[in-house]
Amino acid sequence: MVHDAYTGNWQTGTDEDGNPVWDVEGFLSQSLAFSGRMFDVVLLWATLDYLPEPLVAPVVQRLFEATNPGGQVLAFSTPGPTARRLRTADSTSLPGDDVEIQLAEQFPIQRAFTNRSIERLFAAWPGYHQFLAKDGVSEVIITR
Repeated sequence: MVHDAYTGNWQTGTDEDGNPVWDVEGFLSQSLAFSGRMFDVVLLWATLDYLPEPLVAPVVQRLFEATNPGGQVLAFSTPGPTARRLRTADSTSLPGDDVEIQLAEQFPIQRAFTNRSIERLFAAWPGYHQFLAKDGVSEVIITR
């Protein structure tokens, strides 16, 4: 989703203050078109850290609309300056017991989420739990 946000020509120009203007509806209909399908679990990983600001709240709203009541979103916020790919690591412990962080495409981090900013962003979602993991990674489980 982050790759598409920056390479999909969704930035349509700039406003009078020189800020980028984004085709938010075009981005959502292209990148988050679920054809009426609903989800019980969404793995959001660290996507919100790297999306352009005008896309963040609309993406969260689209996920809310596409998540079943009681469904959950798992999101991470990483403390690094460039995009990272998070994946479950193969290990001798239980499958999926570890998360491995790898460098991904070099998109700059757009913001550092605080506990309060995550709560505000997911205000429509009734359940919210945040944990601080190894290496400063913040793990958030949000329930619809």
